[in-house]
Amino acid sequence: MGLHCQMTGLQVATRGNGATTVSATMFFASMVGIPVFVTGGIGGVHRHGENTMDISSDLTELGRTPVAVISAGVKSILDIPRTLEYLETQGVCVAAYKTNEFPAFFTEKSGSKVHCRVDTPEDCAQLIGKYANIKLKLGTGILIAVPIPKEHAASGSLIESAIQLALKEARDKNIIGNAETPFLLARVSELTGGASLASSILSLLCSVFCMETIAYADIALVKNNAAIGAKISVALAQLRESCNTGDAQSVS
Repeated sequence: MGLHCQMTGLQVATRGNGATTVSATMFFASMVGIPVFVTGGIGGVHRHGENTMDISSDLTELGRTPVAVISAGVKSILDIPRTLEYLETQGVCVAAYKTNEFPAFFTEKSGSKVHCRVDTPEDCAQLIGKYANIKLKLGTGILIAVPIPKEHAASGSLIESAIQLALKEARDKNIIGNAETPFLLARVSELTGGASLASSILSLLCSVFCMETIAYADIALVKNNAAIGAKISVALAQLRESCNTGDAQSVS
């Protein structure tokens, strides 16, 4: 089963098992001192979330756990502007890698601008280590959004049109709650002739899963995120080493 933070206590108490969501992974990473981790995309505010209050716990965890999450933004079926507003309310720094626009998972652009741009792994390390975790101790996470590589990005306008149609069909069929996300993703894939998943693999991570945690992971996207996340981790380790060396020299 998919483990959100609210379920981890039960699973530990009952000696159960499951696959951690972004929020639970952040929690455990923070417990053991891991400052950075990579994922495909995070959860967010669902479309019409102002009425349903369907908001991923990933956003809440980003607001209270000092871990940097490297992702390709949020799933394009979600309400990206409201997701960014919610992250701002939670005090989360949202940075985009080599762009001024927040990516939309399958596509490089979402139409939503970000206030923070980082262009190198060293920039990211400065943001994570020197200013947030080490110096200011803000206690919040950081989201670094990495656009999908251009050669693997599907047509944004094609996907957006398909999303709007899929949303209408979901409303007409009264498909709501946990059933909505897998329906939308599958329908968008059908409507675009697979364009939204052209370089993707549809993988059901567990047989019984909270639907929000069903992963449609683009291999190229995840590889790109992992490569950049690794470089950021190396840069962060080097920054911390230089800070420790400087402190030792000051003492001596």
